[in-house]
Amino acid sequence: MPKPPKSPEKPEKRPQQVYTLLVELGRSPDDGLPKGATGAGLLLYATGVDEAEAVRESVAVLKTAGVAPLDVTSYGTLDERLAAGDTIPDEERELMARALAENAVIVAQKTWFTDDDSD
Repeated sequence: MPKPPKSPEKPEKRPQQVYTLLVELGRSPDDGLPKGATGAGLLLYATGVDEAEAVRESVAVLKTAGVAPLDVTSYGTLDERLAAGDTIPDEERELMARALAENAVIVAQKTWFTDDDSD
């Protein structure tokens, strides 16, 4: 009896990693930013098998939330940041662990921008 053909091997599944992203937002009708704000910056921890996926997923989540992402800057994974000499506080590590455990995008900090110098 002939042997059944070998099934092609599945590619190795790459593990999720957490990336630190800084996202600049513009204004949109449903963004929830304060009156007078010209935009905002969000510090995120986002999961992905690579940086591109983490950025794509973050932008998709933000657009679903009604905000207008303009630019994304990645600061890399925890290991990359440590190798660059960054000091990562425990609170930040906990948010990264939560993002990984929940396969989620976690907003760690939000800062809005205005043209008013008194703000």
